Amino acid sequence: MTRSSLQLDISSAPAFTTVNSIIGVPRRSVLTAQTKLRLRKSQRDGTKNYHFKSEDGAKGGKGSKEGKEQLRVAVQEVVELETEYEVDLLPEEHPQQLPLWRKWLAVVVVSCCSFCVTGSSSMAAFTETAVSEDFHISHEVAVLSVSLFTEGMALGPLLTGPLSEMYGRNITYRASFTLMFAFSFGVAFAPDTAVYLIFRFLSGFVGATFLSVAGGTVSDLFKNEEVANPMAFYTCSPFIGPIFGPLNLNWRWTYYILTIWIFVQTILLYICVPETYAPILRKWKAARMRKSTGEEAYWAPLDKQDKDVMKAMLVSFCKPFELIFYERMALLLNLWTSLVLGILYLTFQAFPIIFTEKHGFSIQQSGLTFLGIGIGIVCAMPTQGYFNKLVVRDAKRNGGIAPPESRLYMGEIGAILVPISLFWLSFTTYASVPWVVPIIASIPFGIGLYYVFTAVFTYLVTAYRPLAASAMAGNTAMRCTFAAVFSLFAGYMYNGMGTVGATALLAGIMSVMAPLPFIFRRIGPRLREKSKFAAH
Repeated sequence: MTRSSLQLDISSAPAFTTVNSIIGVPRRSVLTAQTKLRLRKSQRDGTKNYHFKSEDGAKGGKGSKEGKEQLRVAVQEVVELETEYEVDLLPEEHPQQLPLWRKWLAVVVVSCCSFCVTGSSSMAAFTETAVSEDFHISHEVAVLSVSLFTEGMALGPLLTGPLSEMYGRNITYRASFTLMFAFSFGVAFAPDTAVYLIFRFLSGFVGATFLSVAGGTVSDLFKNEEVANPMAFYTCSPFIGPIFGPLNLNWRWTYYILTIWIFVQTILLYICVPETYAPILRKWKAARMRKSTGEEAYWAPLDKQDKDVMKAMLVSFCKPFELIFYERMALLLNLWTSLVLGILYLTFQAFPIIFTEKHGFSIQQSGLTFLGIGIGIVCAMPTQGYFNKLVVRDAKRNGGIAPPESRLYMGEIGAILVPISLFWLSFTTYASVPWVVPIIASIPFGIGLYYVFTAVFTYLVTAYRPLAASAMAGNTAMRCTFAAVFSLFAGYMYNGMGTVGATALLAGIMSVMAPLPFIFRRIGPRLREKSKFAAH
């Protein structure tokens, strides 16, 4: 009797499932106990090449009919071992089955963290004069405290987004806010400009986790038909933050208070926010089963990922850019939200010019002028129920599943309100117009901002659900970069073009972008069918 060494490469299980269905006959095992143990270890480690010995019959010899039959039977056994020990969550173990109050508590905590991060980004805008005097620097250098923090928010998600998909949302949140708490001391007690600006950038970099990963958490906790309200609540938080950020006074006490706030949020993260990423929960469950049963064959998909962390991070790091470069919808929607956020951050430089020079406001009083945008955001939230009904209507027409494009109804309204508000604001910035009128004119901008971002965020996490964190990371990187740049040239733009011309120019740009949600709501399904990233 002869023996031949065989090597199986089962890189595609479905293909072998077809072979199994062809065999479909009872057979004795051709795999030894030792070989099975080796296979189980390979399954857990993610190895796809399995080596074993097969015995050919006396009449067969190498490559005989009997030998080929043994090979086919061995393949079937390998696939059965592969599927038998794969660990999945039971329905009651899925994060979406948590009690409603528990899910909403997690959403509120991560939303408050997002509010904290974005609020700290704009806090520096109204401390620029005091920082300039304290460190003896120009106003242009002081503006970098906003731009560097915002650029940190742009780059951070490119690291934390992929990390959250490798190690889980929870550990990423905790590490990010713990580091932000540490870096806040560097800002609050900075002895010079260099230390102050470096720690501002680092604080933005680590705090940016909540601008991308938190959207994935909301997506993890709620089904498609339930995600609209929690996503709207989360969407509101990062944009109310910049509005209320400027309402602070002494610059060092601003950062003392911020440090205390971050510490409280960090404690709440440890107590109130569970892990929600299903692949991580499956990996943890597989580890528990291996430990409790002593059976090393139990595995989860994340166990089979490349163990080279740097290589895996590099691949994940590129994913947000792949979405931007290869997905026209993602690119244009990201560009749209980037312009809106850029305009919001531009107002931190523009409103002081409008209200201090034209209406004689003090720096502290001009901080109150942002309440118009904040009121608009708050007023828009109760309308979420109406748009939810439109989503339900589309679901009924689509066999019970709402297409992602149904989230863009809200974006269509926002696309109209934003340029209208900016045109209204531009022609009410004259000194002869009462100061309350431009503040009222900014209310529709707040409403439109809420509608635009809620529509785009919800669309991205539903259309690209398998890559929700990466989709949000790409969006965050692009819009925060715009916000950082707009903050730098705002003063020059308004001083050179005047308040009317500069604001009207912004209104014109947003008018050009207004058709996007109308177009994508109609052609989105066709584009998604051709996409290799989108859910079909």
